[in-house]
Amino acid sequence: MSRIGRMPVAVPTGVTVDLKGSHLRVKGPKGEMERDFSPSIQISLENGEVVVQRSTDQATHRALHGTTRALIANMVTGVSSGFEKVLEIDGVGYRAEMSGVNLILHVGYSHPVTIEPPEGISFEVDTKTRQVKIRGFNKEQIGQVASDIRKIRPPEPYKGKGIHYLGEKIRRKAGKSGKGKK
Repeated sequence: MSRIGRMPVAVPTGVTVDLKGSHLRVKGPKGEMERDFSPSIQISLENGEVVVQRSTDQATHRALHGTTRALIANMVTGVSSGFEKVLEIDGVGYRAEMSGVNLILHVGYSHPVTIEPPEGISFEVDTKTRQVKIRGFNKEQIGQVASDIRKIRPPEPYKGKGIHYLGEKIRRKAGKSGKGKK
């Protein structure tokens, strides 16, 4: 039995969960999410908790059991408290700023890079620490937006310049040794 899959998902106050077959809709103060799940996994509401059970012990059902429960937990957490991902910008002259709701990055190109936030995502820039905070209620969407921003200027291995996740360990290379062969 999946250790993650068998734990029920507690529904906090202020969050409503509607279940119609394998279609789940979660609504809370931060937003509303809905998703279709596999019909081979049984989802039920019991005493203010969402319970996920599998019908058989097949490998596909075992794989879907924990995944379904984790996705439901992320939906409930997202609409109640939200998620946040932090990116750091390292490099001389590299910086980020806000223009309305858009994020503008100056990361060594001849032009600034402007990023418009998708629906449900907001940016916040701390110019002192050169951090960009990405906030929203959909964990998958936040991760995708953070990944797309990181791809604009990934950290390079020699000086470590670029955009990286907070706490990410950048693998560094030594560079030239200074001794030439003759």
